[in-house]
Amino acid sequence: MIKKAVMACILALLFPYIITMAWTGKIEEKKEFPVITSGKKIILDRKNGETYMDVEEYLPGVVAKQMPADYGREALRAQAIIARTYIYGKMNGQNEVKESELHMEYLEEQQMEKLWGSESFVASYQAVENAVRSTTNMVMMYDGKLIDPLFHRASTGKTRAGDENHGYLQAVACPRDVEAEGYLTMISYKKEDFADKINQISGDVPVKADQIPGSIQIVLRDEGGYVGQIQIGTKVYTGEEIQRVLGLPSAAYGFEEYEEGVRVVCQGIGHGYGMSQYGAKCKAEEGWTAEQILPYFIKILF
Repeated sequence: MIKKAVMACILALLFPYIITMAWTGKIEEKKEFPVITSGKKIILDRKNGETYMDVEEYLPGVVAKQMPADYGREALRAQAIIARTYIYGKMNGQNEVKESELHMEYLEEQQMEKLWGSESFVASYQAVENAVRSTTNMVMMYDGKLIDPLFHRASTGKTRAGDENHGYLQAVACPRDVEAEGYLTMISYKKEDFADKINQISGDVPVKADQIPGSIQIVLRDEGGYVGQIQIGTKVYTGEEIQRVLGLPSAAYGFEEYEEGVRVVCQGIGHGYGMSQYGAKCKAEEGWTAEQILPYFIKILF
């Protein structure tokens, strides 16, 4: 009798699973929602549905995309603080933000493995994850507000000072940025091809091939070598406009006549504002911590 009673209890407990097996051929696993320990979450509003993730769990996928994993622990920590500051800023005082509103790239683990290779994946992921966890909740403030945490891959050898809305961005020397891979870019054009590219944005004042390169004049260039204004033909453009139309890695460029055409010589990678990632790598190699690296580039408080 006792055995029968025990078996009856067991069958009663197993009944829902037996029914599920009968209908589906498998036992449904209990779905668990992600635990939010930081108090802040990313709403993953993707094509296949909507879920969410703790900011601290999300950040490794961001940092992995933004900075090479071999740039060193302290450089990665600095990048983690930058990424977190940006996300908190997008939250605008709230405790959540939709992923689609961040406008930043994110890597899943399988994408990281493809990026780093199977042999380097574990060590690289651990480096990125450690950078995030060792800076948990750390963000950058200026005058009591979250900053716009700008960064770039490599400067021209000197970063750029910010405008009136970014007074915390400092112009500082980064002499070793010239060692960064891709620091120097040279692209040659036939005069006709160059004129065609510029005419994509020239509007009603097109430039002619026979005006190249004679009519090119740098009107304004800052201390870091970045072009502020440039005249081509009779029209004046911003340095960034010409950078984009020519597909250049930065706005620090110049022109020279070359084989009956024109050659563009470009220095640096990125806009030059805020933290130079390669500069941070070099500082980390010299023994600087993230807490020392970031204030070098940006006037901030943690």
